[in-house]
Amino acid sequence: MTGARALLSDFHLARRPGAAFAAMGLGWGSFAAQVPVLKAQIGAGDALFGLILSSAAFGLACAMALAPALDRRIGGAALSGATLVLAVSFLLPGAAVLPLVFAAGIFLCSLCSGVMDVLMNARVAELEARHKRELMNLAHAIFSFCYASSAVLTGFLREAGAAPLAIFAVIGAIAALLAFSLRGLPGETQASGPAGAAAPLAIIVPGGLIVLVAFLAESSTESWAALHVERTLGGEAIEGALGPAMLGLTMGFGRIGGQIVAARINGAGLIAAACSLAAAGALVTATAGSPAGAYAGLAALGLGISVVAPTALAMVGRRATPGTRTRTMARVAVIGFSGFFFGPPLMGFLAEGFGLRLAFAAIAASCLAALLPLWALRRVPRR
Repeated sequence: MTGARALLSDFHLARRPGAAFAAMGLGWGSFAAQVPVLKAQIGAGDALFGLILSSAAFGLACAMALAPALDRRIGGAALSGATLVLAVSFLLPGAAVLPLVFAAGIFLCSLCSGVMDVLMNARVAELEARHKRELMNLAHAIFSFCYASSAVLTGFLREAGAAPLAIFAVIGAIAALLAFSLRGLPGETQASGPAGAAAPLAIIVPGGLIVLVAFLAESSTESWAALHVERTLGGEAIEGALGPAMLGLTMGFGRIGGQIVAARINGAGLIAAACSLAAAGALVTATAGSPAGAYAGLAALGLGISVVAPTALAMVGRRATPGTRTRTMARVAVIGFSGFFFGPPLMGFLAEGFGLRLAFAAIAASCLAALLPLWALRRVPRR
């Protein structure tokens, strides 16, 4: 089977859970492109805004405990329901003028996103096991392309004078349609193993730490790229929106490339090379003298970091026993999603104290930190 035909076949297999990846990408891409105006709308400084974004961690932590239980009780309705609620939830931060209301909106969006993330990754891992195909990078590529498209669309709507609430309403309507397409997607079969069974810590801890590093770099860049381009480098609104859009677009292409080479290259080697490229891209972004230079750095960062989390999740999925993948993914996500807790507020404090250039340099250092847990995970045999 040729590369193009294989890719189309893989897309057909992953299309149902891929709708959830698409909906999440639309919502967060629009959010990232509106960070400058949302920050100004609630009157928050860098440190306060970073601290508010850390409220996402509480929503994600709740989701990690909630997702497996929802999967067992209501099956496929859990993913479609969480996607629909997410589509509506972005209206709250879009309308907020008070930091507390904005934080509540971010909490709700993150709660829905966390439930979606656990369930849609588990569904893809099950498809991989059933069809003996690598699908995780492709599923995450769908997220990235929708993220980039949403960021660009949002940038043009901002230039046209649209308010955040109106923009989120448009994006939410599209995401709601995707939520309805998820109806009937089955949950995980529980036939093999007791309800409390889970993968050993030898899988959960290193897998979670790799995902943590990837999400820390990704979420930090998503949240602060537009502000870096507009404030540090003097870009206009559309130029600022192109920052996260460039990240999302290159992450999409990187994941398509990862999907093609995943069957030919060892996953651990792919992650090691990707982390090195991401670190170099973050350094270029940190030292850029113009928006164009920042875009080049963000492109390298996006290409590199794009394959780290999905490849690590695929490695975890192949090492988990059938019937426990949702719980295993949830436990890995508890560790991994803490990157969303550390990333944006750490960027905020570094930006306020030392500037966004040093903050992006810190991202470069974090990308190289994934190599140690990667060494530990690769020592665990596949099932």
